[in-house]
Amino acid sequence: MKSFFSSFRKSANEFTDLRSLSITGIFIAMSVVLESVTINTPYFKISFAYLAAACIGLLFGPTVGFASGLICDVLGFMVNPGGAPFLPIYTLVQGLSGLIYGAVLYYKTDYMQFRNISDKYGHGRDKYGLGVQFFVRIVIAKLLNVIFINILINTALNMHYGFIPKQAYSAAIVARVIKNLVQLAADIPLMCVILPTVFVIYKRTFGKKATA
Repeated sequence: MKSFFSSFRKSANEFTDLRSLSITGIFIAMSVVLESVTINTPYFKISFAYLAAACIGLLFGPTVGFASGLICDVLGFMVNPGGAPFLPIYTLVQGLSGLIYGAVLYYKTDYMQFRNISDKYGHGRDKYGLGVQFFVRIVIAKLLNVIFINILINTALNMHYGFIPKQAYSAAIVARVIKNLVQLAADIPLMCVILPTVFVIYKRTFGKKATA
């Protein structure tokens, strides 16, 4: 538990590192771009912006993840408002999503088993494997976001603000559950490829990150 809360403090220290801020800015830009090509339906939306949020959480932790989520939501609204009013509560929810990724994944690199294919290739691609515990953390991070953010909180907020009629709440929940279960089948394997790859690139470029 102490290690869990200390990760928030260590993550806050990332704000003093120009390198961390620069890389976070790149992922924020990627998130805004991915969010701009979101597929919207009356009851849910399909987006891959979560990949950028997960990468920020993995590398820089829950505090940076929360702040990045806030910034991504504001910038995303400025770039593509979609005719909807700006509601700060959704910004907070986006921040919470980034916080979840950071809280679960930050500095968990001891579970990632990296092996060089050959030293002679220098900056060539690492061959990596995923430790079981890291895979479990990916699943937990995604499930927490799906259950609490996508299905419960966002559905309740959409109904509260009239985006979903109250009489359609049950149908909306069912639709969101089905959509998220289907998308999980693609999201988790994608995260298992993207997150280690991002970390390999980060490690090769900037050196090995310390573990908590």
